[in-house]
Amino acid sequence: MKKEVRIKEPVRIRTKRLSNGCESIYLDIYMDGRRRYEFLKLYIIPEHTRTDKDLNQSTMKLASAVKAQRIIELQNGVYGFNHQQEKKDIMLIDYIKYLADKDIEKTSRKVSMYTLIHHLQHYDKMGIRLRQVDKKYILGFVEYLKTATQKHCKSVKNISANTQVHYYKVFHHCLNSAVIDEIITSNPMDKIKNEEKPKRRRTERAFLTIDELKILSQTDFHNATLKKAFLFSCFCGLRHSDIVALTWGNLKKGKVGKMELHMTQQKTQEILSLPLSKEALKQLPVRGKVPDTEKVFKGLISLGRTNEILPKWAAKAGIQKHITFHSARHTHATMMITLGADLYTVSKLLGHTNIQTTQIYAKIVDESKEKAIDLIPDIT
Repeated sequence: MKKEVRIKEPVRIRTKRLSNGCESIYLDIYMDGRRRYEFLKLYIIPEHTRTDKDLNQSTMKLASAVKAQRIIELQNGVYGFNHQQEKKDIMLIDYIKYLADKDIEKTSRKVSMYTLIHHLQHYDKMGIRLRQVDKKYILGFVEYLKTATQKHCKSVKNISANTQVHYYKVFHHCLNSAVIDEIITSNPMDKIKNEEKPKRRRTERAFLTIDELKILSQTDFHNATLKKAFLFSCFCGLRHSDIVALTWGNLKKGKVGKMELHMTQQKTQEILSLPLSKEALKQLPVRGKVPDTEKVFKGLISLGRTNEILPKWAAKAGIQKHITFHSARHTHATMMITLGADLYTVSKLLGHTNIQTTQIYAKIVDESKEKAIDLIPDIT
């Protein structure tokens, strides 16, 4: 008897569970060693009635029809970036969207790519083909960034020099990917001189002392969710992107009964595992009977808006520092070092892949000690 040969489908229907209990339907497309995802904006709803079940069946039939169409398009070489004419004519914005959407999860890189798209659309409202991007276009975008404003702020605020550098690097990554995909032969950014690139500025890493943290925690703040999220970050060091992504399923009891956090970091995609202190656990909202997929800090406002209102809370507490959400991570690092934790341990708690990054905090603590010593007045 001949063994049955199973042919792997190039297009598969998959679903991703959402926090509201529904499932988002997407296509997992694999062709010529390349994988991409297409979200169909179709949803499976929880089935409580016969009507719900019938609706879900109709939705799946529609998804199957789209899948069949995509298979035909793949066979005809008109879908994806396999067709040479499509490669030649693809718009810059469409290609960056393609790169961003390859990742199902909302990673920090994906968010950065969509913010880059936002700025490119403001810089060049007509749009440009990817193969037409040249040195002149890039230098024009560098100039645009110097006066560009933040995307999610109520007040008009220019993006910082360091953020300009970040978007430049994201753009560079996208163009490198286009070279790998054989859409362009070389990266035009390689022609940009160092003096023409955006320059990073050294910024002071604002952090709270233990006394300031006590005062801030006792100061009323109108946004209770943000207050808890910020203080939670102070006591465990999570980045804002990880706080947003944190679900109840990421919190589990360890071998010795202590609550631990296990998750994939949004920025680095590295696994982070760390025990949670009593102070960190105090900041968690009441879970109730929600599923593991539910977000811990639901309803957090955007990072831009967050960084607008946090300084007002600090000022209300009498703290004269420019506090952003990332200051919570700085606070955790400096607090651990001040309390005697070694650099290697702090590096692991922060999820750093390079201990040199952690050494910056040790230097900050040393500088703070020197300033404290200088406060001693002349006595004898």
